[in-house]
Amino acid sequence: MKLYRKILFFAITLIFIACNNTTVTRTQLALQPAGQAWGALYQQQAAEYKALCFQAYNIARLRLDQRLSVRSTRPLAIITDVDETVLDNSPYFSKLARDGKVYSDSSWINWTAQVKCDTVPGVRRFLKYASSKGVAIFYITNRFQRELLPTIENLRKWDLPNADTAHMLLLNSNDGSKESRRLKVEKDHEIILLIGDNLGDFNKYFDHLNNPERSIHAQNKADLFGLKFIGLPNSMYGSWEDVLYKGQNVNSIQKQNQVLLNKLK
Repeated sequence: MKLYRKILFFAITLIFIACNNTTVTRTQLALQPAGQAWGALYQQQAAEYKALCFQAYNIARLRLDQRLSVRSTRPLAIITDVDETVLDNSPYFSKLARDGKVYSDSSWINWTAQVKCDTVPGVRRFLKYASSKGVAIFYITNRFQRELLPTIENLRKWDLPNADTAHMLLLNSNDGSKESRRLKVEKDHEIILLIGDNLGDFNKYFDHLNNPERSIHAQNKADLFGLKFIGLPNSMYGSWEDVLYKGQNVNSIQKQNQVLLNKLK
């Protein structure tokens, strides 16, 4: 017992000395990989991430079955986002972090052209089930038009339904809003579910908001989440991150990190 106490005392003394000789500043912290690296790690390694995805798609199936029990006069459709909702892009963001780089359109397009995206847990089973029930799947994504064929190829790689040009609606404006594309689908279909990882995937009500407004609007629509809006976890990127950078020059990983550090409570 005495030996144990001596060893413990010695270990604590070493830690104390090390802490006093090493000062970790905010500047040094800002040189560490950006938050996207840790988001990618969570997405790739955490069983909790997989569980949340399974939960989202289990709820989606429950809502789908409830809706199918009621006769409809119009064809039924589900609208889903693609990135971090159907396809997993975590390798792209982890490589950015390793290389000390930030997102660029050119590097993103190069990544999607490789058709290497895996699928988000639970999505294949759910979309195939919905399709087997006669429900059309529309993919509304803010990928660029030049990514059309690689995106379809990646979906077909995993045998996902409706992977064709008629059901793929890519970015068609500079503001990123998906509202006009949702309305296009709604002309001929009854939309029973909207699935995504970003609030803008659900309704124009969430477009172009600042950070406090995003929280308020999400609370105002709380009853729709899990009912018609099915949300997937994405801690790597999204509008939640973009609004934190608004009005600031964040063209390097160090500048991004500094902004994020300043936002921490």
